[in-house]
Amino acid sequence: MYRFTSLAILLFISVLAVACADPTADKPKAATGTASEPSASKPAGSETLTISPDTSKVEFVGAKVTRSHNGSFSKFSGTIDLVSDKLENSRVTVEIDTASISADDDKLTAHLKSPDFFDVAKFPRATFVSTEIKPGGEGGATHTITGNLEMHGVKKAITFPATIEVTSDAVTVKSEFAINRKDFGILYPGMQDDLIRDDVLMKLSINAPRSRS
Repeated sequence: MYRFTSLAILLFISVLAVACADPTADKPKAATGTASEPSASKPAGSETLTISPDTSKVEFVGAKVTRSHNGSFSKFSGTIDLVSDKLENSRVTVEIDTASISADDDKLTAHLKSPDFFDVAKFPRATFVSTEIKPGGEGGATHTITGNLEMHGVKKAITFPATIEVTSDAVTVKSEFAINRKDFGILYPGMQDDLIRDDVLMKLSINAPRSRS
């Protein structure tokens, strides 16, 4: 009986440990700072590629003490202004419809749209405009991207690693990094016995096709 009880306790602790795991624990943390003014015009001689939900995904994972939730945005648009196949001289812009947010729970989806979180009625868009793309990045990434993220009425520079590939058919960007929601004024703490983690895992999978002449 004692051995059975001990085994049951160990199994319970193991399950709880998995349920409570922080999805951002082994991911790069985005650095935030003061936003800088990007160039108002697109780079000279650039080829403009379209970013859309048809070929790309903007997803996230948020977590409480007891469990995590998967979510995504279904409506967004953007461009990659590619200069001579050189990413360092190029620019990325993305605009997200915050009301298109959804999570793996209907009640949570509604809550995320409320003033406790994204307040989509007051802040219907989130935007990102790159200001610098450098070779090399944390965790084996090919590049490090810096740009201005405006979300929930707060505008800050963020820096994160990404793996980018330029081919004759498309430009692809893949990145997973943690971002602190409180840096952008999303402060809702959650229930006292089930607090929400500050860091949210962002998962970007961008495929911007190139036109063939």
